[in-house]
Amino acid sequence: MTKPLPSTEIAYHDVLLHIDGNWRQASNGRTSPVVNPATGEVLGVFAHAGEVDIRAAIAATSKGFETWRATSPFDRSKLMRQAGELLRARSEHVARLLTLEQGKPFAEAKAETLSAADIIDWFAEEARRTYGRIIPARSSAVRQLVIKEPVGPVAAFTPWNFPVSQLARKLAAALATGCSIIIKAAEETPAAPAELVRVFIDAGLPDGVIGLLYGTPAEISQHLVPHPVIKKISFTGSTPVGKQLASLAGQHMKRVTMELGGHAPVVVLKDADLSRAVSTMVASKFRNAGQVCVAPTRFLVEEPVYDEFVAKFSDAASKIRIGNGLDAETGMGPLANARRVEATEMFVQDAVQHGAEVVTGGERIGNTGFFFQPTVLSNVPTSARVMNDEPFGPLALMIPMRSIDEIMVEANRLNFGLAAYGFTRSAASAARIGDDIASGMMSINHPGLALPEVPFGGINDSGYGTEGGADALESYLNSKFVSHLQID
Repeated sequence: MTKPLPSTEIAYHDVLLHIDGNWRQASNGRTSPVVNPATGEVLGVFAHAGEVDIRAAIAATSKGFETWRATSPFDRSKLMRQAGELLRARSEHVARLLTLEQGKPFAEAKAETLSAADIIDWFAEEARRTYGRIIPARSSAVRQLVIKEPVGPVAAFTPWNFPVSQLARKLAAALATGCSIIIKAAEETPAAPAELVRVFIDAGLPDGVIGLLYGTPAEISQHLVPHPVIKKISFTGSTPVGKQLASLAGQHMKRVTMELGGHAPVVVLKDADLSRAVSTMVASKFRNAGQVCVAPTRFLVEEPVYDEFVAKFSDAASKIRIGNGLDAETGMGPLANARRVEATEMFVQDAVQHGAEVVTGGERIGNTGFFFQPTVLSNVPTSARVMNDEPFGPLALMIPMRSIDEIMVEANRLNFGLAAYGFTRSAASAARIGDDIASGMMSINHPGLALPEVPFGGINDSGYGTEGGADALESYLNSKFVSHLQID
């Protein structure tokens, strides 16, 4: 018997564009549907921007930038803190909308919303600390200054898997540094990011500083990326699309941050605390039904503990309760859309054809909504497609390894480099894992990624730049050098 959360009857209102301080329909009146992944039913519609709307958003962000760059860091910080508090106050409402349109369990949706508020707070404080510096001159009559200035209007492209927290990273960094921003949010999940934008508007952000668009991604990017008003691009999404946008941005000398796909290796050595490794990685693997860019994927386990680890991991995975995210007992919700179900089925079938064994799961659940079982595959060969393409679903791939040397080779075989994980009691082994695995982020013996104050980003085909910590601000700032000779 399901136990629905209190007040699960939620009004899902049609989602509008936000341009120059106004919530509005698309100029051509076009709309597109939003589907509930747990039921397959249409929740509502979002306004589908056309060329007129995109041009209006660009004009507005140019004007908004001049206003916002002239606002003091102190006042920017104060407004951002107010927005963060509004988001906390509205977290239940935002989380329910997020669960309705994205599918993740309500507890995960609320945690994401509160995390976004923490991100806003952190960047609000950093807004007061965008320091320049004085460089000692060779003459006492010269003053040499480095001044930090906002780079200009930003175009941000955000994903459907974490539509609130990933937007918060881009939005908060831009606002902290004095930039205006146009957001192209994910069409699958339009309502939750709209509510994030709303808290900044309600906190008093000037008109034009934030624009919000939905529509055809290629059309919007083809207008925003090359436009001379836009000075920086921030994109979170797949590697193929990221490469296309980075190439387009490069043609126009635009500054770019790319947070792209991953295929995270998990190193489990024979001296590891297996109970810790299992509990930590099961929670990480099946969070958001595995639709997480930093999700652990390839489990590289030393042979002496391989059978025990696979058995414990599979047992825990098989006990996860699957259902509607608004059911309080749900541990994993649906996949976001039908194409994710089809891709997951394809990966499983291909892996089995190449010799992998299904330990648990492996099948779609029912025909209503987009549910798939938490799945563990054992002895997966590198020839299987899922060992080379990001699965982005609830698939855990188990591979026995003879030694740490063999593990390092497999961990670095792919050109991805977003996140990696390791479990060992040995300080020497931990140091080697941290040093030798090519990855933008590495967490050993605990889930230590994605806090507001730490870097968040990858290398190689997983992108470049970071969207967390103090480093994230640098890509939104220009360093201007001023050399002043005092003349009597």
